[in-house]
Amino acid sequence: MSENVNEMLGRIAVASLQKCVGKLSRVSAGVWSIAGAEVSTETLEETINHRGLQDVEATVVYLEVKGDLPFFAGILFDPRDVARISKCFLGYSFSASPVLTQAGEMLLSELGNIILNSFISALSNTLKRVFMPSAPECLSGQPQRLLTAMSAAVDIRQSCHIVKVKLDLKCGESVTRSEVFGLIPEKLARELLATEEKDKHL
Repeated sequence: MSENVNEMLGRIAVASLQKCVGKLSRVSAGVWSIAGAEVSTETLEETINHRGLQDVEATVVYLEVKGDLPFFAGILFDPRDVARISKCFLGYSFSASPVLTQAGEMLLSELGNIILNSFISALSNTLKRVFMPSAPECLSGQPQRLLTAMSAAVDIRQSCHIVKVKLDLKCGESVTRSEVFGLIPEKLARELLATEEKDKHL
């Protein structure tokens, strides 16, 4: 069953984010695209540490959905890319800064909110139920600091289906990459699969 679940989750994530990046490209100075996707069964701690960036700062924007089918979704940015992201998205570049500025944080939070809500809406539509995500949280720091902060919202050592989708934003010769990740507990994954199987037979 695990392979079927992972295949389904990957398909839902890619389809929803493909639509999202298409819309973003129409309003951006640059072009958004999906650069790769995978689904694995691991913990958030393993997902973050497997990126091989233990000593490199990152920025994460995340949302959580509570209730009887809770899950968690986030997107990782390289804070050094904020100037390029602003140019490719807004058409003008923020001033370069060694730290994430308030303007940069607002930009990444807004982008994260748009992208993550697209993914959450796809899960909502599949199950035909309304999910109410939290307001987006934006954090910057080395991976361990991010994990410590996110542990207040999610069990970082709980094994889940982890959906990961890489997004590229290209403007001229400049390309920046971000990574969407969704933590889907087994209960939610089974509900999604059962709903899809039921719909096939209607």
